[in-house]
Amino acid sequence: MERRRFMQTLSMGVASLALPGCLKNKKPSLEKPNILFIMSDDHASHAISCYGSQINQTPNIDRIAKKGIRFDNCFCTNGICAPSRAVILTGKHSHINGVRDNRLAFDSTQMTFSKLLQESGYQTALIGKWHLKSDPTGFDYWNILPGQGHYYNPDLIEMGVEKRMNGYVTDILTSTALDYLKTKRDKNKPFLLMFHHKAPHRNWQPPLRHLSKYDDVDFPEPVNLFDDYSTRSAAASEQEMTLREHMQPDYDLKMGAAPERMTEEQKKAWNAVYGPRKKAFEKEKPEGNDLVRWKYRRYMQDYLGCIAAVDESVGKILDYLEESGIASNTLVVYTSDQGFFLGDHGWFDKRFMYEESLRMPLLVSYPGFMPAGSVNQDLVSNLDFAPTFLDLAKTRIPQEIQGISFKELLRGEEINDWRESFYYHYYEYPAVHMVKRHYGIRTKKYKLMHFYYDIDAWELYDLEKDPHEMNNVYGDPAYQDITKDLKKELQRLRDKYGDSEELDKRFIEEDLKARK
Repeated sequence: MERRRFMQTLSMGVASLALPGCLKNKKPSLEKPNILFIMSDDHASHAISCYGSQINQTPNIDRIAKKGIRFDNCFCTNGICAPSRAVILTGKHSHINGVRDNRLAFDSTQMTFSKLLQESGYQTALIGKWHLKSDPTGFDYWNILPGQGHYYNPDLIEMGVEKRMNGYVTDILTSTALDYLKTKRDKNKPFLLMFHHKAPHRNWQPPLRHLSKYDDVDFPEPVNLFDDYSTRSAAASEQEMTLREHMQPDYDLKMGAAPERMTEEQKKAWNAVYGPRKKAFEKEKPEGNDLVRWKYRRYMQDYLGCIAAVDESVGKILDYLEESGIASNTLVVYTSDQGFFLGDHGWFDKRFMYEESLRMPLLVSYPGFMPAGSVNQDLVSNLDFAPTFLDLAKTRIPQEIQGISFKELLRGEEINDWRESFYYHYYEYPAVHMVKRHYGIRTKKYKLMHFYYDIDAWELYDLEKDPHEMNNVYGDPAYQDITKDLKKELQRLRDKYGDSEELDKRFIEEDLKARK
């Protein structure tokens, strides 16, 4: 672990903050805690009420924060679905674990923390979205969605056998997870359950009960909904993720037919809501910025309707833990595979290293282990999940793991030599949404990004003065020394993690060859 401190000008320092009056409790009695890892897909932190959401309430997800700890600076190393999942499983960056983008399959023969827990006596299970192309390994039980899965009447693959299920995907996965906890696990062993939701992934199909939940809500607009990207060449060039130009009317905004997988009864309920919305749109015929506002509102209605079902799911799982008497011995984690743009910069989707996409929600509770209702500001990452789980389970942490256990941070303690800079690398270009390849570094105060491949562009943000990242100050003489130090630290991290220009060139050649 690095022990030298990074330049003080590049960081606000290390701080682990606990709410006033919170005292440490005694340690839990179970030597190896149960681990319940709940991960949604594309759930932005700013759509969770304990993170200060201005657009929705998530009372059940908030229960985890109230009983445990909220991490405000948890970041993904590569902001896209499959790579993030591979990083979580292995504790290694994308260029090491082999899943740089959604096109590549996960090598299931490599080390994962679930395999190590399995070897140490844990009963391991995976339920929900997998999205890594190969079959899961390191799990005693698995029941997964094929590929991205469907919102309505989805297929599930249980231990290699595929079966069509009737109902809404979030509800089905919740019932499956509860059934595992109640009937399928050996109650004499600690368990790892990785419970992965499909929601709220695009194209944001809420359950029938929530189709109209947000009809009467006026959503506050993001301050940069009409961003013109005037100081950012990569964002201004060919990205394809704007509400204005790239949100598809039939697919995203439900202006077309009801989903094919629906039953006739489901389609009837669906059309009863979306039919009048379509007629109202055709009557109003909004244009220009009014059209962007209309799309934003429709987007939020559906996106948040999906999250409402996820929140209900979390409540059912937490209720079971309490009713069954195992809550006191269970580590509960809620996160997402990355963040998401909710109209921020005029976008939907993720990928860019800007804050809304980079930041992952991370809420953790473990009764008696941490001060309830605490908040942490240290730079943590999905790279750190695997070593932390292994550490808590008193299981060996292989040297090949690149992340660091934050067990002490969970306790509310400081780690004096904790990281003061974080490394990110995105690879999927040219591909869907056309976000340029880039890598970068984030500290408590600054962010430096380098876009490459068919572009050579740098961006620098002073996150204290410009939290919405609207003003790229790269090249500003006032930031000359800061830029120099950040570039030096960026190269140090690339060397530390084994990333390089040579690898970038090799991966580009491999990707282009595979796409021919």
